[in-house]
Amino acid sequence: MTAAGLREFVADTAAGEDSSLAAVHGELSTAFTIRPEPGAAGSGTHRQTWLDTFDWRLYKAGLTLQFEQARRGGRLVLSQADGTPQAEQPVTRWPRRPGLAEDLPPGPVRDRIAVLTSPRALLPIVKVVSTVAVTRLLNADGKTVARLVADHVTVTAPTGNAAGGTTAELPPRLAVAEVRGYPGPARKAAGLLAGVPGFSHASQSVFIAALTALGRHPADYTSGVEAEITAIMPAPVAVARLLLRLLDTIEINVDGVLRDIDTEFLHDLRVAVRRTRSAIKLLGSVLPVGLAEHFKIEFKWLGDVTTPVRDLDVHLLGFPALAGQLVAASPADLEPLRAFLARRRAREFRRLAAALRGPRFRAITDDWRKALLEVRDVDGPRRRRSAAAVLARATTGKAFRRIAALGGAITSESPPESLHDLRKRAKELRYLLEFFAPLHDQVAYRKVLSDLKQLQDCLGEFQDSEVQRAEIRTLADAMLADSMLAGRAAPAATLLAMGEIAAKLALSQAEARAEFAARFARFAGPAGRERVRVLLADEMQGRS
Repeated sequence: MTAAGLREFVADTAAGEDSSLAAVHGELSTAFTIRPEPGAAGSGTHRQTWLDTFDWRLYKAGLTLQFEQARRGGRLVLSQADGTPQAEQPVTRWPRRPGLAEDLPPGPVRDRIAVLTSPRALLPIVKVVSTVAVTRLLNADGKTVARLVADHVTVTAPTGNAAGGTTAELPPRLAVAEVRGYPGPARKAAGLLAGVPGFSHASQSVFIAALTALGRHPADYTSGVEAEITAIMPAPVAVARLLLRLLDTIEINVDGVLRDIDTEFLHDLRVAVRRTRSAIKLLGSVLPVGLAEHFKIEFKWLGDVTTPVRDLDVHLLGFPALAGQLVAASPADLEPLRAFLARRRAREFRRLAAALRGPRFRAITDDWRKALLEVRDVDGPRRRRSAAAVLARATTGKAFRRIAALGGAITSESPPESLHDLRKRAKELRYLLEFFAPLHDQVAYRKVLSDLKQLQDCLGEFQDSEVQRAEIRTLADAMLADSMLAGRAAPAATLLAMGEIAAKLALSQAEARAEFAARFARFAGPAGRERVRVLLADEMQGRS
């Protein structure tokens, strides 16, 4: 029950609810006559579900989203973090499985959240069954001057959630609600309630209290590295911590991939795999002999097996934008291509799911974790080991110098492969910066990272345009082959529209090539070199 003028309190424990309420009534009866109010507005049983994306995009934007269930449908309520309503809309039927905000019926809530959440699905975060009883507080004239609202809350973690199926009881929550025209009695009742032993002002919303009861907290997932390492930590231990953090990210996304909830689960899994492969390549020399070499092969397999579905996801996610670029052709002309991509994705997804459920993947994750834990938890060095800061400076400095040399040799006559290779090296440097972020001065780190991102954006646009042009040709050939097997002609309008897209991609690639020199000069020129020098200064070794 929410209303203006509520003063909320919570019991210190969920135990002894009856005796706690009796103590409250006893205290309030010194100033008011107490009368139950069956059937009062807001009383009875209420079912609510809080929703957000897997990576908490709404919460990070300062918003919460509730689905308040009714006998038929219900309503969605979007609020600020402090509970201030922002928008609401009715929902006649809530889908059984997670869906995108775009799948909701038109309304103010969908309009507010679609941009924030796309392309992630809305997931049930926590479910609450709330039983509310309302009591009237009467003055000496028998007039209702305030109300006491008692709320008994049972919390459940939705199936598929990190705490799936767990239930918990929250301590009783009480609120004193004003009656219009009688602010004084509500303040007096709140003062009396504040003096009842075992009750205190509610410092958490029901949403936060429910998460806490389930052992969760908002924003408890991030796809970033964020490993706990220090400058003086032995290098093998630091690398093991980094790799364990990446393994956690891989494993926590597997269920979302297999359930095909949204495309970002696979994206995050693949990023963690790419980071792992880069860490093995660049930092694996500090691990036990043979460990990096063996798992280099295994993680390459995992990267390869996840590539086809992700490539198709990228095509399908970008389809509306591609269709919107058409001038000579119509977006409808591309519909056969979209259907073709969807069929291919369905086939590739079955292969991916089989691989992720198979023994090789389970062996990789189990054996890798076991090996890394042994490195992380080693009881003391058997030989002198360099600190993490020394490893960070050496590998990051070497990666930067390599980029400076490769990029400095690129001219307008250089083949596209030279820019592709530079992009790979830039990505490796980006990962090294992320791995060792806790060791760097954050101001210097952000400056170097900003320059690198701009260079990566340019190189990415160049390569992506070329790759997409090649894929457009491959898709056209595949569509023609499928049509011939089915005994029908490939739609000429679709092939012409694909040709128009390929031409636009060629233009984008040329624009990126023209921007390269300026982007590279900012990153690797004198000012950029100085920013890297500051980043890798000796002071970093003193961070702990």
